[in-house]
Amino acid sequence: MEKYVCEICGYVYDPAVGDPENGVEAGTAFADVPADWVCPICGAGKDMFTPEG
Repeated sequence: MEKYVCEICGYVYDPAVGDPENGVEAGTAFADVPADWVCPICGAGKDMFTPEG
């Protein structure tokens, strides 16, 4: 699964890790992350993330 990077702060969403502190379990593909999820560092919306690399 592909990692995604926040264009604002550089946080990397890694599907293998997820974001369990904010309700996203490990193994969750970015496409399956809820639409209202925001970057845990800067609060940017999901639309501010781009594929890593």
